Amino acid sequence: MDNSDNNRETDSLEQQATTTDGTGASTQTDGGTVDNGQPQGPKKKKRFSIIAFIKHINVYFLFFLLIVVVAGLIVFIGYQRDQEGAEQEQISSQELTAEELAQLSGSDTVIGDPQQLLTIESNAVFSGQVLVRDSLDVAGAIRVGGDLSLPGITVSGASNFDEIQANNLSIAGDTNIQGQLTLDAGVTVGGGGTFGGGVSTPLVTTDSLQLTGDLQINRHIDAGGPTPSVSSGSAVGSGGTASVSGTDSAGTVTINPGGGAGNGPIATVSFAQSFNQTPHVVVTPVGRSVSYYITRTTSGFTIHAAQSLSSGSFSFDYIAID
Repeated sequence: MDNSDNNRETDSLEQQATTTDGTGASTQTDGGTVDNGQPQGPKKKKRFSIIAFIKHINVYFLFFLLIVVVAGLIVFIGYQRDQEGAEQEQISSQELTAEELAQLSGSDTVIGDPQQLLTIESNAVFSGQVLVRDSLDVAGAIRVGGDLSLPGITVSGASNFDEIQANNLSIAGDTNIQGQLTLDAGVTVGGGGTFGGGVSTPLVTTDSLQLTGDLQINRHIDAGGPTPSVSSGSAVGSGGTASVSGTDSAGTVTINPGGGAGNGPIATVSFAQSFNQTPHVVVTPVGRSVSYYITRTTSGFTIHAAQSLSSGSFSFDYIAID
């Protein structure tokens, strides 16, 4: 066979491998060519290019996905740790049967361990003593029918007490008493005291009393204290006497002139306790008019007759105020 025959056979094979449709487009299959409209064989799969896929993805979208993944991991780890802690702190409950409760009567029995919880659904009555070695938490109210003995008590919130009896009560902070306060013994106050209302007491004893306002006394003033001493002066005369009754603050001096009474000092009153400064002394004759004058010091005062005294007893009332 010559070359021309070989060329024609090659052209016929190429024509068998390719067919054309009415539009001039050809369709090639793995097993040869088929006319359009006929079933085609499996196509060749295209290679998946990772680089091309990454180029089509936005960089900000990748960054967002990274944040979501990290946040999810953090939430998952935290949840796992919470679950582990809850499982460790969970205390199992233990219920007692009637037989087990009967065994507890009159015996020293250990039930469960610190990791378990004893639940008593019904009311419980303990005829003997109850000892709690650890802290006691009470969800409801506590009612004590008898005496309550506590070595120490700390109250953080408000408390109401109908009656408190204490041998020694020490309060470090402020104390507000809404009702009446009754004290059977004395009261010792180391600092100052302020009263918003009246103070009623049958007796007040104080070393010093200072008033910033007016003093109102609805009853008499009784000047207490020891009685001062008195001595007669030279003007009383021969056989004359002088006497005193009262206190340093107020009293009466009685004069009984003797023979040859004249003018001058007739009586000197010496205070039982001297004043801090020279007091104000007011002397008033009692019963009859007498011409007189006084001199005074921190330790006493002296009554002087301005003229000769007549016979007969006469008196002077006095008031001494610092």
